[in-house]
Amino acid sequence: MSDSKQKKTRVSVLCTWILLVAFTAPAPLMSESNPPPQFNPPKSYYLALGDSISYGYQQPKVLAGLPPSAFDTGYVDDFGVRLRQIQQDITTVNYGCPGESTASFINGPCPWSAAGQQLHNPFTGSQLEAAVSFLRSHPGEVSPITITLWAQDIQDFALNVCHFDLTCIQKGAPGVIAQISTNLAFILGQLRTVAPDAEIIVTGAWDVIGFSDFAFGDPLIEALNISLTSATVAARARFGNPFPVFNPQGDLNLETETICALTQLCTVGDGHPSDAGYLALANVVFEVSGYARLTKA
Repeated sequence: MSDSKQKKTRVSVLCTWILLVAFTAPAPLMSESNPPPQFNPPKSYYLALGDSISYGYQQPKVLAGLPPSAFDTGYVDDFGVRLRQIQQDITTVNYGCPGESTASFINGPCPWSAAGQQLHNPFTGSQLEAAVSFLRSHPGEVSPITITLWAQDIQDFALNVCHFDLTCIQKGAPGVIAQISTNLAFILGQLRTVAPDAEIIVTGAWDVIGFSDFAFGDPLIEALNISLTSATVAARARFGNPFPVFNPQGDLNLETETICALTQLCTVGDGHPSDAGYLALANVVFEVSGYARLTKA
């Protein structure tokens, strides 16, 4: 497919999905009259929530049977380094659970620990319950909170429901995107209730499922990020969008090279970030946090 034809296809698919998401997403997510994001400098604890990306998952380490302490090159680790430059004594609590979807985050249990695997910071019940409990136990002491939740939902839909059939994915994507955003809005509402002043940062998605057809996959991810942004803004949180970093537009070769560099897709067939990718994601999070102002003399 030529670059010009791919661009036209991509724009057409993106517009279709955005319109469908707009009609299927809950009205509160589409509201434009929301208060500004909450800024709160790093406190005593940094709470990291989410899925395998928050955990710092890398397939070779899992296959080698390494303990959680060996997964120390994730974006949570890299962001934590930046936070300690501002607040030296900040403690990272990482509840990241590989295999966690937005639904299992709410309802539990964590699939990783249920399968007998270890977490960085273990918890029982659902991750949402654990997060709310931690925040209630440390009032005013937790900031920032990061949350990454989207990959498992997309994988479950694309693989288990559609078996990577593109027609099925195109038809069902708007509903899946709306459900992810609905779940995220509920999660953020619960967190914001018990941590009204904490800085909350949500990270968005990048496209690896469209690796063989970015013209198809990129618009799906862009539509997802637009919907996630609406849910994030409504909760006075900040949205870090890694898509432009992981999927630079305008040059297919560059996009492919970037995905290969920032994920492990081209080395071990795994879409999780490489060390370079996790660092890039941490940089996105730090940039949107507003904390750069605290590092200036």
